[in-house]
Amino acid sequence: MEGLPFLPGNSFRDPTQMKYHVSQTLGYKNGYAVQKRPERGIGGSQLFYNNLSEGELDDLANFNPTLTYGQAKQAPPAAFIPAHVAWDKKVLKFNGYFKQTVHESPDEYYRVRPVDIYYYLEDDSIAVIEPHVENSGMPQGKLLKRQRLPKNDQGDTWHWKDINLGINVVFYGKTFHITNCDKFTKDFLESEGIQVNEAEYIPTDPYIQKRADAVSLRTYTTQSAFDKLKQFKELDRKVLRFYCVWDDRDNMYGEMRPFVLHYYLVDDTLEIREVHSANDGRDPFPVLIGRHKVPKDRFNVPPSFPAAVMELSDQEIKEYLTPKDFQLGKTLQIYGRRFLLYDCDNFTKGFYYNHFGITNFEPVEVKGLAKKLPKMEIAEYNNFGSIEDSLQSCNSLIPQPPKKDFIKMLENDHKELRFEAMMMPGCKDTMRPEDRGRRFIISYRLADDMITIYEPPVRNSGIIGGKFLERTRVAKPGSTMEKPTYYGPQDFYIGAIIEIFRHRFVITNADAYVLNYIEDHKSQFPEQMYQSIKEKVGSGPEPKEAIKGGPMKVQRRPGDLEGMVHQVRSQLKKLAITDKSRIDEMFLRYNSDRTGFIDLSNLRDICKRLQLPIDQDVLEIVIRQITENPEGHISLEEWREFIEST
Repeated sequence: MEGLPFLPGNSFRDPTQMKYHVSQTLGYKNGYAVQKRPERGIGGSQLFYNNLSEGELDDLANFNPTLTYGQAKQAPPAAFIPAHVAWDKKVLKFNGYFKQTVHESPDEYYRVRPVDIYYYLEDDSIAVIEPHVENSGMPQGKLLKRQRLPKNDQGDTWHWKDINLGINVVFYGKTFHITNCDKFTKDFLESEGIQVNEAEYIPTDPYIQKRADAVSLRTYTTQSAFDKLKQFKELDRKVLRFYCVWDDRDNMYGEMRPFVLHYYLVDDTLEIREVHSANDGRDPFPVLIGRHKVPKDRFNVPPSFPAAVMELSDQEIKEYLTPKDFQLGKTLQIYGRRFLLYDCDNFTKGFYYNHFGITNFEPVEVKGLAKKLPKMEIAEYNNFGSIEDSLQSCNSLIPQPPKKDFIKMLENDHKELRFEAMMMPGCKDTMRPEDRGRRFIISYRLADDMITIYEPPVRNSGIIGGKFLERTRVAKPGSTMEKPTYYGPQDFYIGAIIEIFRHRFVITNADAYVLNYIEDHKSQFPEQMYQSIKEKVGSGPEPKEAIKGGPMKVQRRPGDLEGMVHQVRSQLKKLAITDKSRIDEMFLRYNSDRTGFIDLSNLRDICKRLQLPIDQDVLEIVIRQITENPEGHISLEEWREFIEST
């Protein structure tokens, strides 16, 4: 029956088997209940496998009979030692700490209290003792008496196998962080096969450290040269301006919006203003982020800081945004918003060049801006009034008068250039017989570039002489209304053809004052114009008589040099009064290589543009009054101080 395979039809029930109980698996050894292998199967049946224990099998495997002397005598079994005797006076010591929150105290938020944890191997009991700290202000000593501490709600207690370095243990709801242990504890845990973690340090108690600093020897630091008063004097009204965009397209209905970032150097504050466009559909609130010091990471604060009831201060935030954090093409995270810096103004470029040596200020191409509105179309000029007057009525509902160049008007007041001209036929038109031989006087006023045309009366000509054209600015043919190009004094030379409102005139002669004016301002006129007028005007009897004796040399009198220097300073002062931003623009225009300085040649060009004296001795005195640099290099700060202090 036993050899049959276990298949349906081959299994039979033994009618003699009446017992089905399970054999005992518990026994006693040295007075202790231990587990053992069952000697019989279910119902007392025989078991056909080895009933020897692992220890007995090891003894049999290691048994080597001795042939000469016979089998060695076995050593007597060791005497039974109870646990309270074996582990008596053997204690594991751990070092740790716990944090205690301090309420309603302006000096501290929490305290770090170090403790010593003693684990008694004799009965698995634990005691927690806090060492004495001088002037702590708290009762210290034994926090938990020696006892078995519950581990969970299932009745388990803390065992030495559950304790290791770098972990948190909870005793009666209070969390203790274990940082270190003594050598006996470490050797014991490693002998039991437990890998001991790396030791840690107990953090310093901020209140105890504050008390220690208060009673320690005080040290003083000398105030730096760049204090707040010096910062106010040197950096007041100096602002870095960056053009940026806020890319919010990741969110629903988000878009890319342009902004202007202002960084005030006087107090390291920052503000962000929104750039509004016409009909953009947004409320006219100019400031997105008000002026204040902006932290780099406002969330990097201690976890114990009560942010729900208190605001952040310099004690919690140590790093704020500085000029070193701004760079073209860089994206800044400011209060959860991403701002891409793509351009900056000229003052910002000069500041970064002088302080950080940066020379690359290539603007970053920004794609994805909001769709621009259709460009306003300028109405066609109706020939009433001047072009600027008509253009002002298109720019606003309430037309404003066009802006005038008062500096030019003051410098060229009562200065007019007069030319003689004859009418000539147009390109496709034939001249009428009565228009042949008509002569005109063209008067060009330098103060406002206006032209007046007179016709001298001729007897029996049939044409009434007098004013042919009222004073007006005349645009060149082919110029557009958006960017009109007007006739200038350089366009009036002998033989030049001037087309004025479909009338063509050829310049045949000029006044002697024109020749004198061109000689005084040769740099403003082409050589061709000067030669043509000199040949024409210098050949007549009146000009020769006017310049009899050759070119006149002016001899200076005492005080003339100081007067010319004062005139240069006063004219530059007028420039500063009209528009102070032109001072920086003028400096940066001539500082094209971004060296941060202008020299004598640049100052001569500035004086030429302003029609000021450009004598060598005058310019040298002006430079000595501006700067003390022996090479004559003028910085932007010296240029501003010279103009504004005049």
